[in-house]
Amino acid sequence: MITAVDSSVIIELLVDESGKADSSESALRQARKEGSLIICETVLAEVAPILGDKGDLEEFLRDWEFTFQPASMESSILAGSLFRLYLGRGGKRGRVVADFLVGAHAQVFSNRLLTRDRGFYRDYFKGLSIWNP
Repeated sequence: MITAVDSSVIIELLVDESGKADSSESALRQARKEGSLIICETVLAEVAPILGDKGDLEEFLRDWEFTFQPASMESSILAGSLFRLYLGRGGKRGRVVADFLVGAHAQVFSNRLLTRDRGFYRDYFKGLSIWNP
């Protein structure tokens, strides 16, 4: 089982502003028991400012056994296609295309996405299994 992890879950683990760090940590541990954890460049870029130092970031990724899986042309085109659908439905450009990149990456490279953003991903990524810790 390959679980793609969204930055929302990792950020909760690192900065417990919402009081949900325990459930995020538990879900990450369970996912790691069941297989591998992957992140894409979008997630890495969103998490990097919190950890600051490159060495700290690399240590965190190693400790949690995250695998960096870069996006592909297929996942990038899927993200753009679904973003176009979003805009066609009246969506505002304020929603960052990054969410579409994360979802498309997960759909192409994993079996499920571990994220807090259930409604959005469920609406646009119908074939993707969503796990909300």
